[in-house]
Amino acid sequence: MAKQGLTGRIYYGWYIVAASFIILFFNSGARYAFGVMFKPITAEFGWSRGTISLVFFVNMVVFALALTIVGKVYDRFGPKWVIIVSTLFISAGFILTSYIHSIGQFFFSYGILAAAGVAGTAVPLMATLTSKWFAKWRGLAISLSISGSSIGQFALVPLFSLFAVSYGWRASYLYIGIIMLIANILLAVFVIKGDPHHLGLKPFGEGEEADTAKKPVSAAPHTGDIPDYSLKQALGTRSYWLFLVIMFICGGGDYFATTHLIPLATDYGISPITAGNMLGWYGLCSLAGILVAGPAADSIGNKIPIVLTFVLRVLLFLLVIRYKTIASLYVFALLFGFTHLITAPLTPMLVGKLYGVTHLGILTGVVNTVHFLGAGFWTYMAGVVFDKTGSYQTAFLFLMGAAGVAALCGIFISEKRYGTPGTKVL
Repeated sequence: MAKQGLTGRIYYGWYIVAASFIILFFNSGARYAFGVMFKPITAEFGWSRGTISLVFFVNMVVFALALTIVGKVYDRFGPKWVIIVSTLFISAGFILTSYIHSIGQFFFSYGILAAAGVAGTAVPLMATLTSKWFAKWRGLAISLSISGSSIGQFALVPLFSLFAVSYGWRASYLYIGIIMLIANILLAVFVIKGDPHHLGLKPFGEGEEADTAKKPVSAAPHTGDIPDYSLKQALGTRSYWLFLVIMFICGGGDYFATTHLIPLATDYGISPITAGNMLGWYGLCSLAGILVAGPAADSIGNKIPIVLTFVLRVLLFLLVIRYKTIASLYVFALLFGFTHLITAPLTPMLVGKLYGVTHLGILTGVVNTVHFLGAGFWTYMAGVVFDKTGSYQTAFLFLMGAAGVAALCGIFISEKRYGTPGTKVL
């Protein structure tokens, strides 16, 4: 049995899960508020959807690039100071956004400052942090920690919709910035620990004979028998490149939906409050997705959940291409929400399984960088498409085709540990 933590019978890794949950609860509320504020900001300043989407694109580019830096810093120094410094950036960014009066200020506060801060308090870091504390039940632990993102979206997005209608979008950004500052700093200082070995512990379940056959190769520390892969080595494998393609497409679908769902719904006469509720339920359904994905991957591997995710997305994009009613949009929100975070627990699990955990921070950092570059690109292009055509129809067509490509890529990913005898690289 894994050595117990400093709190008696409760293994300390479960406190890491709880802290990650809380951080992601507020992080998701802050991030998905952008869809709520999209039309109010457009109405106040008269900016086009392409312009607003360009701010989001810059946010995603900065965020994506910062993820790689965060991954390197995390591998070297651990998560505590990453979370503290990142929180200072994101809180400053959201507070300053509440005072903007020009597009340049919006680009700086939301597009750059907040984005740099989000990178160190988002799902990729929390999933990587949690994965290092668990050998047994790793998928479940990661799913529970990042479920904070889903619950935060479900609870906070409808609240922001009501708050924006009653008090304005500026007040929403101001208060979420202050709340995140207080909550994240307290958790980073008093709860977050980066590695179980720093407390004289082992990852939960490591060494249990009953779990030896089931435990992923990545759960074990680096050994001389099976060398862990560096980023350069991983880039020499077919599976890593296929996964990068998948994640570029995945990010585009995710953030197209969360950014443009409310504007799309209100374009068809649905009230802002109802549209906000759609996005909230989207978040709750993403909780169901990750609670299924982690344990399922523990049992059947990562490929099947990945492939099924994108097959479902193809069908959902087709649904909205043909029907744009309150019923079809609710179906889209609920089922697309179910797929939204499925790859979040699968990323550290798959990458760790293929390449080991020594360089897990940088390997998952690059994967998530590509994911969020895709998020920014497709969200921006959807805004441009709307400005030129007056609808999102063309954007849905492109995203449907891309989801089909992602499903095919998932089929050809290997789930065999690289570095073992007989493993093919490319």
